[in-house]
Amino acid sequence: MLLVVGRIGKPHGIRGEVTVEVRTDEPEARFAPGSVLVTEPGAVAPEPGAWQVPAELTVESARWHQGRLLVAFEGVLGRDVAEALRNTLVSVDSSAVAAPEDPEEFHDHQLVGLAVVTRDGERLGEVARIDHAPASDLLVLRRPEGRTALIPFVKAIVPEVDLAGGRVVVDPPAGLLDL
Repeated sequence: MLLVVGRIGKPHGIRGEVTVEVRTDEPEARFAPGSVLVTEPGAVAPEPGAWQVPAELTVESARWHQGRLLVAFEGVLGRDVAEALRNTLVSVDSSAVAAPEDPEEFHDHQLVGLAVVTRDGERLGEVARIDHAPASDLLVLRRPEGRTALIPFVKAIVPEVDLAGGRVVVDPPAGLLDL
């Protein structure tokens, strides 16, 4: 499974560096020199004869500048080529990502697809995705009837995550799933 770690933004300067909208908690590890990232080009198709975004990009260098990550990729030597990368998503394979050391911390891909059950064992649905909100992360629950519900991913409401058992135990307050 591919995990998106960033989206390439506008070029920075004339030597091929680009800004990157970081979508990972570990940008220093994901954008370390020599890291190979899988690409998913933006929605706009390049003009015929224009430089094509390769299937993979190798990080040549990365640095922080005024709160933004600037990355140089091997083979991207000028502003025009850097511009062709705009809106490209860059990803890593989840098998290359080490599990968190903290037993109370999880990667999104570990939770997606897990069954969501109450303390009594009643199946409520499955985790469709994780939304990262300012106050707390939210489990997006796909209900059996097709609608979705949001569950704050806090210990009081989600007391147990059982990866081996393939389930998340929740104790939702009354009315939470009716919203």
